[in-house]
Amino acid sequence: MSDKLTRRQFIRESAVAGAAIGAGISLSNSLGAVDSGKILNYNSDMEYRRCGRTGLMISAVSLGGHWKRLVKIIGGSEPEGWMTTDIDRSDFQKNRHDVVTRCIDRGINYVDACCREEILAYAKALKGRRDKMFFGYSWHIKESRFEEWRSAEKLIQGLDEGMKEAGLDYVDIWRISLLVDSSRHTESEVEEAAKALDLAKKTGRARFIGFSSHNRTNLKKIIEKYSEQVEVILTPYTANSKLVTDESGLWATLRKYDVGWFGIKPFASNSLFKGDSSPDSPYSQQDNNLARLAIRYILCNPAITAPIAGLISVQQVDNVARAVKERRELDSKEKAELDRAMKSAWASLPSNYQWLKDWEYV
Repeated sequence: MSDKLTRRQFIRESAVAGAAIGAGISLSNSLGAVDSGKILNYNSDMEYRRCGRTGLMISAVSLGGHWKRLVKIIGGSEPEGWMTTDIDRSDFQKNRHDVVTRCIDRGINYVDACCREEILAYAKALKGRRDKMFFGYSWHIKESRFEEWRSAEKLIQGLDEGMKEAGLDYVDIWRISLLVDSSRHTESEVEEAAKALDLAKKTGRARFIGFSSHNRTNLKKIIEKYSEQVEVILTPYTANSKLVTDESGLWATLRKYDVGWFGIKPFASNSLFKGDSSPDSPYSQQDNNLARLAIRYILCNPAITAPIAGLISVQQVDNVARAVKERRELDSKEKAELDRAMKSAWASLPSNYQWLKDWEYV
């Protein structure tokens, strides 16, 4: 796919993919018989997983939009509210360009951006090489988390305004950010969001569509009710999450409707680590090891399309890419080390991240 693909082409390609699913063509979640030449930015050292019925083959670790602690790499002080980072700083732009470049080098082919700053930063970092990475999009302040943006008309308006500002003609995945507790939405509000997603796909604004939510019970109901519109979901999934395989679990519904699944906060918002992410931290080696253990643990769950980590340096990109190549199953010593670290992470979670504990069983 190149920057020059049109919305008309997206509509045609999506129809072909939908016909294949309707005809009963079965694809596994892993690479299997898929032609590697058809995988975006393929690298033989990277694992790729099928993102539900979208048919997209996504790198098993992907790039999250957040860049927390980035000042430990480029200097300066963390601004109040990390998303207010000055994205026009030349050293910030160089860092994001370098990180994206290393992701491309390592075969990582998906980036997920969930606010204005992230969308603008990654649209710029990918300029001229959009054919190397899929772009996940959610401009959350112009979506259903805010009351004035809950009609289908306003949601499409917000999408158009955001893409125009970022210089994007389309997004690969538009996943509308619902309220953290999505059960607080009325039925009509969710219906309006589903209408907006449907229109965005039909008009080629978005190739694939879905929701993000932190309420797994309510999200399960939304998928069941709006199964045509929910092709992808984004939820928390940490190194402490455990998959519920019976019908009560979220995975049973994802499997039934063939929905792709991205996991945020793989490192429990950095609570997993002892150090501060600076390159000269005395805990750097220990934290790198914990990051790889967490990625390996999460990837033991074949249901996850990919964990998305907010990587702030090329070294961190190299580290998570290394995790993909390492032995998948953790031995008893590694399990004990990760368990101790996650107990400490749970005990030190900030008050505004206590909801992560609700995702111990998925």
